[in-house]
Parts: sequence; structure tokens; C-alpha cells
Amino acid sequence: MSTPVPAARVVGLTKTYGEGEATVRALDDVTLDLHAGEFTAVMGPSGSGKSTLMHVCAALDSATDGEVWIGEREIGSLGDKQLTILRREEIGFVFQSFNLVPTLTAEENILLPLAIAGRKPDADWFDSVVATVGLRDRLGHKPNELSGGQQQRVAVARALVSRPRVVFADEPTGNLDSTSGAEVLGLLRAAVDDHGQTVVMVTHDPVAAAYTDRVVFLADGRVVDEVRDPDRERVLEIMATMTAAAAAGAEKR
Repeated sequence: MSTPVPAARVVGLTKTYGEGEATVRALDDVTLDLHAGEFTAVMGPSGSGKSTLMHVCAALDSATDGEVWIGEREIGSLGDKQLTILRREEIGFVFQSFNLVPTLTAEENILLPLAIAGRKPDADWFDSVVATVGLRDRLGHKPNELSGGQQQRVAVARALVSRPRVVFADEPTGNLDSTSGAEVLGLLRAAVDDHGQTVVMVTHDPVAAAYTDRVVFLADGRVVDEVRDPDRERVLEIMATMTAAAAAGAEKR
């Protein structure tokens, strides 16, 4: 039986900022498969490279060295126009700060990627997405008429509506209370379980990580551990070990 192609993967991925003595190595030779139809969390201490990894995978930033694949396409050789099409058609993104257009209604915000692409929504899929995020009675409201949790649900629906190959979510519950955060995490879990979506989420929250199928841990720009079927206690244990190791390393320096 052939192994399914990962939704996204990186091979020997390195990302540096600055030059000479001021060079910062945000990612250091990372090789990682992000499996299709799974919910993956990326965790690690502040400055470990989590958001950099996500932004490079989502074609929002470029690699210094190594390869980035979305499905069967290596994106390093793509031009600006091809990257724009890739981001629009194969990648969904959920930001911590919602990033909704304030003058548009919830429905218009959800459909914005399709409108920009000149594509008509699939009515059945749109209905399914709206039902999943539970916003049918709020579609005519603008962002300032919605709670933070409702705004993030609009953002999740916007990421799902174009049926992307992979949805990246950068601290999607970071600006939400625990109840709203749990709703959004439940939506992302349902997108994977009910619709076969692939979701990759950066988070610092062990409770959020416990919603996922797999947690990948970064430290100093490298993958240092991973755990499948995580629970909060196991994630806390690994994070505590990593924090202690980082503190010991800092003392030696």
C-alpha cells in the first residue's frame, strides 16, 4: 500500500535573519511531515521557531535553505503569482487577531477568499461550514457586532470555505476566553473529524494541544520531541522538561 502524500512537509528547512555576528537562526535544519487529515500542534518555548515554521510552510515567508512542499509541489521555485494562487487555493490561515475586514458582514468575510479568486461558493459546502461554526443567525452582522469567539469562528469558516489542502492556525485561541477558545478548538477538531481537513496549529496552551492528534515540540529552531494522542499532563511534562533544559543551557553559557 502506498504511503499517502503529506499535506505539507519541510526537508532540511533553515531560516535565518540578519547577517554576520547578528545572524539569528530561527529554524535549524528541520525535517517534518504534516500528515493529511490530521490535527497537529506545534509547541515550544518563546523563540523556538514555532511561528516561523508556520509562516514558511504557509508561504507567508521564504526559507533560507531547504525545501517546503505543499502536497506534491515544492514551493521554493514558485514565482510571486504562483505563490499567490497557492496561498489562495491550497492554504487556509487563522490568525490570533482574527484579521476580519470591519466593513464586511460575517458572510462577506467568510466568502472573501473566493470573491478575490473570482470563484462562486459551493452552496452545500458553504452551508456545511456555516453549520459547523454555528453562525447562521449572525451572517449579516459586522465584526464589531460579534464577540471575540464569534469573530474567530468567522475566521475559521473563511479558512475552510475554499477547501484548502491545509489550514494553518497561529495561536487561534490566544485572544479568547476559555469558553470561546474551547468552541474554536472544537470547530477545528470537527473540521478534521467530519470533513477530513488537515489543521496545523501553533499554540503554547497544553489544553489546546490536547485537542490534537499529534504535538511536535521545537526548541532553538529544531524538532526535539513529538507525542501522538496527547493529553494535557503529558504535554505539560514535556514542556517542563524543555524549560528546565533551556535554563540549564543558559547557565552553562
